[in-house]
Amino acid sequence: MPVSDEYPGGAGSLDDALGAALAETVRGTGASIGGLYLIEEAEPVLRLVALCGLPVAFTAPWRRLPLTAPVPVADAIHDDALVSVACQDEMARRYPRAAAVLPYPFALAAVPLTGVRRSWGGLVLMWPAGRPRRVTPRERAHLTSSARRMARLLDDAAQPPSLPDLPRVVPVDATRHPGQTGLAAADYLERLPEGALALDLEGRITFVTATAARLLGRGADRLLGTRPWQSLPWLDDPVYEDHYRTALVSRAPVSFTAPRPPDQPLTFQLYPDTSGISVRVLPSAEQGEDRPPAGARPPLPAPTGRLYQLVHLAAALTETVTVRDLVALIAHQILPAFGAQGLVLSGVDAGRLKITGYHGYPADVMDRLDALSLDTDLTPAGQVLASGTPAFFAHPAELAAGYPRAPQISGKQAWAFLPLIISGRPVGCCILSYARPHTFTADERAVLTSLSGLIAQALDRARLYDTKHRLVHELQSALLPRALPRLPGLDVAARYLPAGHGIEVGGDFFDVLRLDDTTAAAVIGDVEGHSVAAAALMGQVRTAIHAHATAGAAPGEVLARTNRLLADLDSDLLVSCLYVHLDLGRHQASFASAGHVPPLLRHARRPAGVLDVEPGPLLGIDTGARYPVTTVPLLPGTTLALYTDGLVELPGTDVTRTTTDLAGHLDTARLVRHTTPTGQHTDDIAVLLLRASRLRDGPA
Repeated sequence: MPVSDEYPGGAGSLDDALGAALAETVRGTGASIGGLYLIEEAEPVLRLVALCGLPVAFTAPWRRLPLTAPVPVADAIHDDALVSVACQDEMARRYPRAAAVLPYPFALAAVPLTGVRRSWGGLVLMWPAGRPRRVTPRERAHLTSSARRMARLLDDAAQPPSLPDLPRVVPVDATRHPGQTGLAAADYLERLPEGALALDLEGRITFVTATAARLLGRGADRLLGTRPWQSLPWLDDPVYEDHYRTALVSRAPVSFTAPRPPDQPLTFQLYPDTSGISVRVLPSAEQGEDRPPAGARPPLPAPTGRLYQLVHLAAALTETVTVRDLVALIAHQILPAFGAQGLVLSGVDAGRLKITGYHGYPADVMDRLDALSLDTDLTPAGQVLASGTPAFFAHPAELAAGYPRAPQISGKQAWAFLPLIISGRPVGCCILSYARPHTFTADERAVLTSLSGLIAQALDRARLYDTKHRLVHELQSALLPRALPRLPGLDVAARYLPAGHGIEVGGDFFDVLRLDDTTAAAVIGDVEGHSVAAAALMGQVRTAIHAHATAGAAPGEVLARTNRLLADLDSDLLVSCLYVHLDLGRHQASFASAGHVPPLLRHARRPAGVLDVEPGPLLGIDTGARYPVTTVPLLPGTTLALYTDGLVELPGTDVTRTTTDLAGHLDTARLVRHTTPTGQHTDDIAVLLLRASRLRDGPA
C-alpha cells in the first residue's frame, strides 16, 4: 500500500507497518472508518495514533482516553475480548457518553491488541448504518487476526512505537476507473441542469460546476478549497455542518434544504464514500427548514465540532472521581479544546486557595502561588471568587494594570480566571493560561463560564471522594502489617493493591510470623465483601491466627480454632484462608487451607506449578470442620507464592487456566503485572512471596 504524504515515517518503519495493517483491515472488513489506539504507559491512557476515513479534527474528544473511560475500546482491552455495538440505540444504552458525541447511525467493533507479555492497545472499526447489525464470523476472524498481526509487529519491534500528538491519517485506496478521463466527467456534469460539488473527507470543496456556483451565488475560484459553511455565510449554522458529519460517519445519503437569501431555498443531496462526498445542488420550491430569519440568527455561531466537544466534556466532568482525575481531564481535554497551555486548579481551604493540581507550570512557580489568601492582590483569583464573575485577560498589559506582579510570576501571556461556585458557596478557582496573547471571543467566554459551574461540582465531589478514600486507606494500612519480619533462611516480599474502584475498605490480609529461630508461619486470607464490617472481621481473624500460631498450634488446628471464633462472633461473613508452617531447619512446609486459592510452588531449577493443597471449608460455615494438612519439601531456592483470588478471578476467564498461566510467570516475579497489564482490577489483590535460602548457622 502506498504511504500518504500525511503519514510520516520511513519505508518499512513500524509506523508504516501499523498503518498498512490498519488500512488493510478497513478494506478487508468493509469498514468505513478505522482507528488504532496504543497505551501510553506513563499516564496510563490510550492515544489515537492512526486513523482511516475521518478528518483529524473530528477526533478531538477521542485522541486521549483514560484506560477506565466508558468507551468500547477501553472495555475491549480490559476484558481482552471483542466488543461489538450494532447500532446507535445500543450505543446510547451501553455507552451514553460516547453516543452523545457521535449521534449518528453506525455500527462499531473494538478489539484488543494483546501481545506476548502485555496489552498494547486496541483497534476500532466503524461501518455504515446499512450494514448487518452484528459482526459476522468472517469479520470477527478478520478482526482478531489483524489484531494479532499488529500485536506481533509491536512485540517484535526494536524500538517502541511513536505516540504523536495528532493521529496519522492513513489512506484507504478507493476504486479507480483508469479508462475514464476527468475532462469527460466534468463535461457530463456541466451539461446537467443541476449543480454538482465534490467534498473531500475534511469537508473542503474539491470540484464545483458552473451551475452549482451560480446557484450558490459565488464564483468557483472563491469556493474551491473552502468548506461550504465557512465560505457561504447563509450556511454558517451548526445544523448544516452536522448534515455533513452525519453523511461522513454513517456513510449514508443525507438530504436537507437551506434558504439561500433572499428567498431561494436550495436542496443539497449528499452521497458519501471512502474518498469523499458528492453533492447535488437543486433549486427547491419548499420553504426549507424552519429556520429563523437571516437577520435574527445569533452572530458567530459555535462550530458543530465545538458543540459536540462541549457535550463530551460535560459528560466527562460528571464521571471524574478524584481530584487527580479532574486535573488530568482539564489538562488533556479542556485545555486543547480552547487552545490553552497552562492550568492551575485551586480549592478553597480555611480562607486560602490551596493548589490541588496544575499543568504547564514549573513547580517553583506553584510553590509561590500555593495557599494564597482569598484577599490576595497577587492574582485576580480572590476577586473573581468574591464577585462570582470570570475575568479574562487577552495580554499581559491587561493583567498588569490591576495585578503588576502576576504576569512576571507565571510568564504566561493570556489568562481566563474562572470562579468555581456552588449555590453561592466558593469552592475554588480554575485558571487557564496561554503561552501567547489570546483574544477571548464571546463564544469562548460563554462556554468557559458554563464549564466553570460543572468544574466546580466536579471539584467539590472529587475532594469529598479523596477525603473518604484517604480515611479508608489509613484504616486498611492500620489493619495490615507495617513491616514483615527478617528471618534467617527466608526471603519475604509482599504487595497489596486495593480494588480499582470504589472507596470501601477490603478484607484481604496477609502476615508472616517468626515462631522461633528456624520456624515461621505465613498466612493469607480474604474476608468476603468490601465494608467496614469486612475490615473489622479481617483484623479479628488475623489476630486470632497470630495468637494460635504463636501458641504452638498445628496448621490444621490454627484454622479450626479460628473457625470456632467466627461462630462466637456471630458474623454473616465468610473467610477464605491459607496457613503455612515453614520449618527451615527440616526444609519442609505444611499447608492448611480454608477454601483458599492454591499456592504456586517453584523448586530450584524446576518449572513452577500449582500446588495441590487439600482444602477444608471456608471459615464460618461449619464450626466442627476439620482442616487437612499438606506437607511438601522446602529446599533452599524454593519459592512459594501465596495470593488472593483478585489476582486470578478475572471477568471472562477460566480461573483454573488463569492460575496455571500465572505459575509460568513466577520466575519473573511479575505476577500482578501479568494478570492486570493495564493496572485496572475489580477486586483487592494481596500477594506474598516466600523464598527459602540456606541457613548460615542452622542445620545443613
